[in-house]
Amino acid sequence: MKNKILTVLCILFGLMMVNAGLNKFFHYMPMPEMSEEMMQIMGAYMTLKWILPLVAVVEIIGGILIAIPKTRALGALMIFPVMVGILIHHAVWDPSGIGMVLLLFAINIWAIVANWNKYKPILKGE
Repeated sequence: MKNKILTVLCILFGLMMVNAGLNKFFHYMPMPEMSEEMMQIMGAYMTLKWILPLVAVVEIIGGILIAIPKTRALGALMIFPVMVGILIHHAVWDPSGIGMVLLLFAINIWAIVANWNKYKPILKGE
């Protein structure tokens, strides 16, 4: 039963990541109202022309991989640094959205823990 719940959550998580990545390329979702500080942060992201496309590609590929049970272990690791960045961003600059971020982060951690045996050879250096 836990495996089925994790599979459903990872599919939803993956779809959210793919959606977020595609939105960075096609801008089909409206931007929320931003404070002056947030405008400066977004301006900094736009100055670094490579950062948003890189994050978008990682979100799309990682989202697809985490949604597929056979590749979930790789997808969970791939998307983890992005989730850490999103968590820190919301904790520091936008605490109003932290609830959803914590839920997504917990799903990512659960996917990593559930696949821990697949990472053991890497950690042992085999």
